[in-house]
Amino acid sequence: MSGRPMLVRALPQMDNPDHAKYQKLTHAWFQPRQLRTLSDRMEALARESVDRMLASGGECDFYNDVAIYYPLRVLMTILGLPREDEERLLKITQAYFGGGDPDMQKGSDLIDATLAYVDYFRDVAKKRRQNPKDDVATVIATSEIDGRPIEDFEAYSYYIALASAGHDTTSATIAGGLLALIENPHAMARLQRDGDLIPEAAEEMVRWVSPVKHFFRTATVDYEIRGKTIKPGDSLFISFPSGNRDEEAFERPFEFIPDRSPNRHLGFGFGIHACIGRHLAKAEIVAFFREFLKQVDRIELAGEPAWTETSFLGGVKRLPIRYRAR
Repeated sequence: MSGRPMLVRALPQMDNPDHAKYQKLTHAWFQPRQLRTLSDRMEALARESVDRMLASGGECDFYNDVAIYYPLRVLMTILGLPREDEERLLKITQAYFGGGDPDMQKGSDLIDATLAYVDYFRDVAKKRRQNPKDDVATVIATSEIDGRPIEDFEAYSYYIALASAGHDTTSATIAGGLLALIENPHAMARLQRDGDLIPEAAEEMVRWVSPVKHFFRTATVDYEIRGKTIKPGDSLFISFPSGNRDEEAFERPFEFIPDRSPNRHLGFGFGIHACIGRHLAKAEIVAFFREFLKQVDRIELAGEPAWTETSFLGGVKRLPIRYRAR
């Protein structure tokens, strides 16, 4: 990888025309029509997660025992990765997004985690080229860009973007969403009474948690906003939690409202950089909470939550809860 300006270059680092070309490779796999074919599998994984939680007793650390595993298993299903690789990928992902948090990095930093991802996904690409399957890993490994086979650097960059962002963001939203429901028992009661509200509540969880905290972007044209002039080349800090609490965009922005409408949050990004997996993430959140609220009757905190020490991506890193099955 010597001589490259970045360890990876995936959709978040691209502008058009490259962005459109690379997004097109897997676009169809993350659309609602395709995801409907995965709904049974997602529901089964949600049921497995809740069943395991209830079988373990009346208390757990919801984030570390439940929330980090369910989205990873969904993503591994789509990529076609074996369950025995779960702990390896989990460890890499936590280090990748661990920021300066010693609990998350556990001896690895971002570069170490990226290189571990590269080693893993380079092998995945090689195996899929030798033995193609009906999964996203094969789509990426056997793709063509501008009429040429995709290079290893491009392939493993794509894998890393999907595996990292597609896992940790959803885990953070599910855990932070549950904490919001515990702290707002009226909202919890509404969803327990009316499961049809869960899709709207899922959007509110994304707004509330804002698992991606920021991105930096570089201006390409002059732009005036609120008396300030932005010049080409200026670096812009985009704060998603701030935007998702904007009083001009949301009524009562500091309240968790499960049926908020409209809810034009920025949790999935915006424009060409809108998250390619946004439909998958919402489907996962909905499937999980439908199963969770169906099986769990009473839930409360069993200790103080703790948050990941990061400025980029994350949420709670410990969520001790006490619960009772229906």
